Amino acid sequence: MHLTFLHDPRGECVTVIRRADGAEFTLSSYSRKHRVPHDLAHAVTERELGMPDGIFGCIAAGVVFESMQQTAGKKRHDAKVRSARVLKAPNSIGISEAITSVIHEAVEKDRVTPYARIREMWGVTQPDPCPYPDADLDRATETLRELSHRWQANSDPLVFPWPKRLQAAGAGR
Repeated sequence: MHLTFLHDPRGECVTVIRRADGAEFTLSSYSRKHRVPHDLAHAVTERELGMPDGIFGCIAAGVVFESMQQTAGKKRHDAKVRSARVLKAPNSIGISEAITSVIHEAVEKDRVTPYARIREMWGVTQPDPCPYPDADLDRATETLRELSHRWQANSDPLVFPWPKRLQAAGAGR
Protein backbone atom coordinates (compact mmCIF):
# COMPACT_ATOMS: atom_id res chain seq x y z
CA MET A 1 0.00 0.00 0.00
CA HIS A 2 1.10 3.53 -0.68
CA LEU A 3 -0.10 6.69 1.12
CA THR A 4 0.18 10.24 -0.18
CA PHE A 5 -0.80 13.14 2.06
CA LEU A 6 -1.97 16.19 0.12
CA HIS A 7 -2.62 19.73 1.29
CA ASP A 8 -6.28 20.57 0.79
CA PRO A 9 -6.93 24.22 -0.15
CA ARG A 10 -9.41 24.46 2.75
CA GLY A 11 -6.57 23.92 5.21
CA GLU A 12 -7.26 20.24 5.69
CA CYS A 13 -5.40 17.15 4.49
CA VAL A 14 -6.51 14.55 1.99
CA THR A 15 -4.82 11.16 2.02
CA VAL A 16 -4.68 9.20 -1.21
CA ILE A 17 -4.50 5.48 -0.45
CA ARG A 18 -3.33 3.09 -3.16
CA ARG A 19 -3.81 -0.48 -2.02
CA ALA A 20 -1.95 -3.49 -3.38
CA ASP A 21 -5.19 -4.77 -4.97
CA GLY A 22 -5.26 -1.73 -7.28
CA ALA A 23 -8.02 0.13 -5.48
CA GLU A 24 -7.45 3.80 -4.80
CA PHE A 25 -9.26 5.84 -2.16
CA THR A 26 -9.25 9.30 -0.69
CA LEU A 27 -9.54 9.84 3.01
CA SER A 28 -10.36 13.35 4.18
CA SER A 29 -8.87 14.51 7.43
CA TYR A 30 -10.62 16.93 9.71
CA SER A 31 -7.71 18.28 11.66
CA ARG A 32 -7.39 21.91 10.60
CA LYS A 33 -6.65 22.89 14.20
CA HIS A 34 -3.44 20.83 14.14
CA ARG A 35 -0.13 21.63 12.49
CA VAL A 36 0.25 18.01 11.47
CA PRO A 37 -2.69 15.96 10.13
CA HIS A 38 -4.04 13.37 12.54
CA ASP A 39 -4.10 10.73 9.76
CA LEU A 40 -0.37 11.28 9.24
CA ALA A 41 0.13 10.86 12.99
CA HIS A 42 -1.73 7.53 12.76
CA ALA A 43 0.35 6.35 9.81
CA VAL A 44 3.63 7.24 11.52
CA THR A 45 2.70 5.79 14.91
CA GLU A 46 1.35 2.53 13.46
CA ARG A 47 4.28 2.06 11.08
CA GLU A 48 7.03 2.95 13.56
CA LEU A 49 5.54 0.77 16.30
CA GLY A 50 4.85 -2.10 13.88
CA MET A 51 1.07 -2.23 14.39
CA PRO A 52 -0.30 -4.48 11.65
CA ASP A 53 -3.90 -4.03 12.74
CA GLY A 54 -4.27 -0.32 13.40
CA ILE A 55 -6.23 1.97 11.07
CA PHE A 56 -3.88 1.68 8.10
CA GLY A 57 -3.12 -2.02 8.54
CA CYS A 58 -6.87 -2.66 8.45
CA ILE A 59 -7.18 -0.55 5.30
CA ALA A 60 -4.32 -2.51 3.72
CA ALA A 61 -6.25 -5.71 4.49
CA GLY A 62 -9.36 -4.44 2.72
CA VAL A 63 -11.31 -2.34 5.20
CA VAL A 64 -13.14 0.60 3.68
CA PHE A 65 -14.19 3.10 6.32
CA GLU A 66 -17.16 5.40 5.74
CA SER A 67 -14.82 8.38 5.50
CA MET A 68 -13.10 6.82 2.45
CA GLN A 69 -14.18 7.33 -1.15
CA GLN A 70 -13.00 5.01 -3.90
CA THR A 71 -11.52 7.00 -6.79
CA ALA A 72 -9.91 4.31 -8.98
CA GLY A 73 -9.58 0.58 -9.40
CA LYS A 74 -12.17 -2.12 -9.49
CA LYS A 75 -14.57 -2.18 -6.56
CA ARG A 76 -14.58 -5.56 -4.85
CA HIS A 77 -17.90 -7.38 -4.96
CA ASP A 78 -17.39 -8.37 -1.32
CA ALA A 79 -15.99 -5.06 -0.03
CA LYS A 80 -18.50 -4.69 2.83
CA VAL A 81 -18.20 -8.33 3.88
CA ARG A 82 -14.40 -8.16 3.75
CA SER A 83 -14.35 -4.95 5.81
CA ALA A 84 -16.63 -6.49 8.42
CA ARG A 85 -14.53 -9.67 8.58
CA VAL A 86 -11.29 -7.74 9.13
CA LEU A 87 -12.87 -5.49 11.76
CA LYS A 88 -14.38 -8.46 13.63
CA ALA A 89 -10.93 -9.98 14.08
CA PRO A 90 -9.00 -8.74 17.10
CA ASN A 91 -7.35 -5.47 16.18
CA SER A 92 -5.46 -2.56 17.67
CA ILE A 93 -7.57 0.33 16.40
CA GLY A 94 -8.48 1.49 19.90
CA ILE A 95 -4.96 1.38 21.28
CA SER A 96 -3.64 2.93 18.07
CA GLU A 97 -6.04 5.84 18.56
CA ALA A 98 -4.92 6.26 22.18
CA ILE A 99 -1.16 6.10 21.53
CA THR A 100 -1.40 8.19 18.36
CA SER A 101 -3.23 10.93 20.24
CA VAL A 102 -0.49 11.11 22.88
CA ILE A 103 2.35 11.19 20.34
CA HIS A 104 0.47 13.67 18.16
CA GLU A 105 -0.04 16.01 21.12
CA ALA A 106 3.65 15.82 22.06
CA VAL A 107 4.65 16.84 18.55
CA GLU A 108 2.00 19.57 18.36
CA LYS A 109 3.24 21.07 21.64
CA ASP A 110 6.97 20.51 20.94
CA ARG A 111 7.40 18.16 23.90
CA VAL A 112 9.62 15.14 24.42
CA THR A 113 8.29 11.62 24.02
CA PRO A 114 5.68 11.10 26.77
CA TYR A 115 6.65 7.55 27.82
CA ALA A 116 4.59 7.48 31.02
CA ARG A 117 1.45 8.80 29.31
CA ILE A 118 1.76 6.25 26.49
CA ARG A 119 2.11 3.42 29.01
CA GLU A 120 -0.86 4.79 30.93
CA MET A 121 -2.99 4.84 27.75
CA TRP A 122 -1.87 1.29 26.97
CA GLY A 123 -2.96 0.19 30.44
CA VAL A 124 -6.43 1.70 30.00
CA THR A 125 -7.21 -0.73 27.18
CA GLN A 126 -4.77 -3.63 27.64
CA PRO A 127 -4.09 -5.82 30.68
CA ASP A 128 -0.51 -6.72 29.71
CA PRO A 129 2.51 -4.39 29.94
CA CYS A 130 3.12 -1.96 27.08
CA PRO A 131 5.30 -3.81 24.52
CA TYR A 132 6.96 -0.72 23.04
CA PRO A 133 10.44 0.14 24.31
CA ASP A 134 11.46 3.77 24.71
CA ALA A 135 13.57 3.63 21.54
CA ASP A 136 10.51 2.70 19.44
CA LEU A 137 8.40 5.42 21.05
CA ASP A 138 11.20 7.95 20.43
CA ARG A 139 11.43 6.86 16.80
CA ALA A 140 7.67 7.35 16.32
CA THR A 141 7.74 10.78 17.97
CA GLU A 142 10.83 11.98 16.11
CA THR A 143 9.61 10.67 12.74
CA LEU A 144 6.31 12.49 13.22
CA ARG A 145 8.19 15.62 14.29
CA GLU A 146 10.38 15.48 11.16
CA LEU A 147 7.40 14.90 8.84
CA SER A 148 5.48 17.66 10.61
CA HIS A 149 8.26 20.10 9.71
CA ARG A 150 8.25 18.91 6.09
CA TRP A 151 4.44 19.18 5.95
CA GLN A 152 4.49 22.75 7.24
CA ALA A 153 7.49 23.89 5.16
CA ASN A 154 5.92 23.40 1.75
CA SER A 155 2.79 22.32 -0.04
CA ASP A 156 4.36 19.34 -1.80
CA PRO A 157 2.62 15.99 -1.35
CA LEU A 158 4.11 13.87 1.40
CA VAL A 159 4.66 10.33 0.12
CA PHE A 160 4.52 7.63 2.75
CA PRO A 161 5.20 3.98 1.85
CA TRP A 162 3.35 1.38 3.90
CA PRO A 163 5.21 -1.90 4.64
CA LYS A 164 3.55 -5.06 3.28
CA ARG A 165 4.15 -6.79 6.60
CA LEU A 166 1.77 -4.38 8.37
CA GLN A 167 -1.57 -5.78 7.30
CA ALA A 168 -4.38 -6.87 9.59
CA ALA A 169 -5.45 -10.50 9.73
CA GLY A 170 -8.96 -11.64 8.98
CA ALA A 171 -9.20 -10.68 5.30
CA GLY A 172 -9.29 -14.26 4.10
CA ARG A 173 -9.56 -14.47 0.34
